[in-house]
Amino acid sequence: MSSGEQKLADVTGKFTQVVREGRKLSDTNWSNGRIVLSNKRIVIVSNDGKVTIPLGKVQSIRGRYDVNQTVAKVSNYISINYGANVYLISMGDVQEFELQIQKAVLDGEIVLVRHPAVKGGVVQDSSWRKARVKINEGVANFAIESGEFVQIEVDDVGTVESGERTVRSQERPVIEAEHTEDGSSVQTYLSGSSQNCAMLKSVLDRGAEKNASQIDLSGKEEEVLMAIYSGVSPFEVPEFLDIDTDEVEEIYERLIELQVLEEVRVRREVALKPRGRNIASEAMNNK
Repeated sequence: MSSGEQKLADVTGKFTQVVREGRKLSDTNWSNGRIVLSNKRIVIVSNDGKVTIPLGKVQSIRGRYDVNQTVAKVSNYISINYGANVYLISMGDVQEFELQIQKAVLDGEIVLVRHPAVKGGVVQDSSWRKARVKINEGVANFAIESGEFVQIEVDDVGTVESGERTVRSQERPVIEAEHTEDGSSVQTYLSGSSQNCAMLKSVLDRGAEKNASQIDLSGKEEEVLMAIYSGVSPFEVPEFLDIDTDEVEEIYERLIELQVLEEVRVRREVALKPRGRNIASEAMNNK
């Protein structure tokens, strides 16, 4: 290894390439190999030779990329986007390996954070500040230069959007992540290099994908969610919507089963989960 390079993981597993120079490969097969991760690169060694993926060129880490039945039969793998190429890697603890890659790319990086950029649907007068990134299992941490600490739990992320915004008088890539803080829905904006934004998005996307709002709900169920999202107490929802209390209780039961609401107290106090925030927000936008 070169000077300053440190080995982070050395495991055996499977790999295959499914996109080469922008062209999708449908006849690909899994190959066994040794997979080594350092703070600078991923090296895959097999009987067919060696593949080196510089971490500085990794754009994102994703989930499934089933190009054929052979690939689809393997249940646990990640896809690594590297330039115009995509490699799939599978091993015993692929989630831990994914975390190690995220940490190798992002830990210690300096990004700009605007927090909260939006709170309860209202744009806040917050400024962009420098922050140092630290990725832990299920959590993205940002240590602000002022001493403030912003933490985004991946499983709490409702939506993640990316685009270009004017940041400190320059057009920069920006990630907009919706999550909660002290029980309120907030949006945190993140900006940095193209790679840092792409990698942060792939970290936060795992929560957003898990909490996607593709559920068929009745009009009354959506009304209940919008009321809670707007700040109405769960105890006041029957009176607020002029719906029978027993019917509201039944709606709560169904939405808890769908993991849209979570029960806070047995006496039917509930709070919106990320999926519920997504549904309520979309319903309100459609009104």
